[in-house]
Amino acid sequence: MNRTPRPHDLLRLAPGAALSDEAPDWVAASLARAPFVVVRRAPRIGDAIAIGVRGATRGERFGTWIEPRWIEAILGPEDLRMREPNSARAALPAFALLRAVHSIIDRYGLDWGPAGSAGFELASAMPTITRDSDLDIVVRAPSPLSRADASSLFDALSRAAQTEATRIDVQIETPDAAFSLAEFARANLRVMLRHADGPRLVDDPWTTA
Repeated sequence: MNRTPRPHDLLRLAPGAALSDEAPDWVAASLARAPFVVVRRAPRIGDAIAIGVRGATRGERFGTWIEPRWIEAILGPEDLRMREPNSARAALPAFALLRAVHSIIDRYGLDWGPAGSAGFELASAMPTITRDSDLDIVVRAPSPLSRADASSLFDALSRAAQTEATRIDVQIETPDAAFSLAEFARANLRVMLRHADGPRLVDDPWTTA
């Protein structure tokens, strides 16, 4: 590994990667099709990293842990933002919206990229999103983002999503946790900050004490 995996990163697993004996039957078939898992926001168990495996349906989700030796590559949302989907699928609303938000988010000087179904498809080349899929975005904000900037960013992204007739969900990642842009963009409201050890309601997501 070239860096420590972070929540939302996609990990490409080596052949024969050892998962929990409690894994449902569909997990092996899913990893055979696309050997990618997503890093979950949960505490490690020793050196093992919390991961999630996605199957063919929304109901097929399995959380477990993986030892670092089974990780062949790490793809963060930022690594996927310039990837192009298969040309036959590029017109799907989530991918159309992904193209549209590039110039919007880049104006704020923030690192960002697609997560969720769009990120998984761009990483694995496996058809994953549907015409009804939302676009999930991760924005890295190691330094505080003002409420005014958050509000203007949220409004611009919402207008772009409306134009493409789909929805967008933006998670802001601080060095230690994450929160919803939609919540933070609403002035004078506390936000739900998601930590590996559980959620907490805060006024300032960058002050965790």
